[in-house]
Amino acid sequence: MILFIRAYLRASTTGQDATRAKGTLQEFVQGNGQKVAAFYIENKSGASLQRPELMKLLDDSHNGDILLVESIDRLTRLKLDDWEFLRRTIEEKGINVVSLDLPTSHMIFSTNKSNDFMEAVMRAINRLLLDILAAGAYKDYKERERKQAEGIKKAKAAGKYKGRAVDLKLLEQVRKLSESGDFSINEMASVLKKSRATIIRYRKRLNESK
Repeated sequence: MILFIRAYLRASTTGQDATRAKGTLQEFVQGNGQKVAAFYIENKSGASLQRPELMKLLDDSHNGDILLVESIDRLTRLKLDDWEFLRRTIEEKGINVVSLDLPTSHMIFSTNKSNDFMEAVMRAINRLLLDILAAGAYKDYKERERKQAEGIKKAKAAGKYKGRAVDLKLLEQVRKLSESGDFSINEMASVLKKSRATIIRYRKRLNESK
């Protein structure tokens, strides 16, 4: 049976390579005797529903299509309410989520179909594990956010000790623009009315605090 597979690839910032897992996904699909019909690629935070490529994928999909991701955290780092909205949208359209880190989702490629009861059981298990992984992805996101906040405090302290003040407001603005994935370094410099060197320096501080 030929399956219609749409692969979703995401990275949080423009400085990251969203296509990194493209080859891995292609190999996985080919290993199951299928082909990826379309790729949807974007640099957006997984903690936001404002993701044009993901929304386009959902709009393009039909009942029975597959939404393929490398890992669940590529699909979601959403808080519970937003994740439930996204999952409900996926389920209402009849889309099957397949993730490389969720083995139970791979059963859709099996040629040995089980009886209706076992298939219903496996779907229930898969849904439960999907929720668990989604919750874990959000927890990981919040933990990173907490560590980043701690890093900002350390940066402030380090700035005092070195006689070099850290503009915490600017640091937070740079963090938000970076995570949005919508702005290059030059664009950030223009929006924030700072030099390119300043933006690079503050991005470096954020990376060191992770």
